[in-house]
Amino acid sequence: MKTECCVNQENVDIVIEKLIDEDDIVDISEIFKILGDPTRMRIVAALRIKELCVGDIAALMEISLSGVSHQLRLLKNSRIVKTRRDGKMMYYSLDDDHIIALIDVALDHLKHER
Repeated sequence: MKTECCVNQENVDIVIEKLIDEDDIVDISEIFKILGDPTRMRIVAALRIKELCVGDIAALMEISLSGVSHQLRLLKNSRIVKTRRDGKMMYYSLDDDHIIALIDVALDHLKHER
């Protein structure tokens, strides 16, 4: 049985005109890839509550300092977290409210599905 395919060129043209730029698509995909790792997502969830140092995060996540540092480096390179130095201590927090909004929207989506 052959399925017929129809194309509404008007709809296609509207979408093409409003489609997200390809470079932005790649960058957005990278953000979701970084956030797609459960360990990194746990770190982001913790930083959503409070600014923390590497030792605090390692204790919370029950992983090594080097493991936390590696994850934080990836998160920082993706501009998901930022740092603040206080003397010799480096503190991590979410880069901006957009990250919080992403998490909040995902949580709302989960609650809506349940």
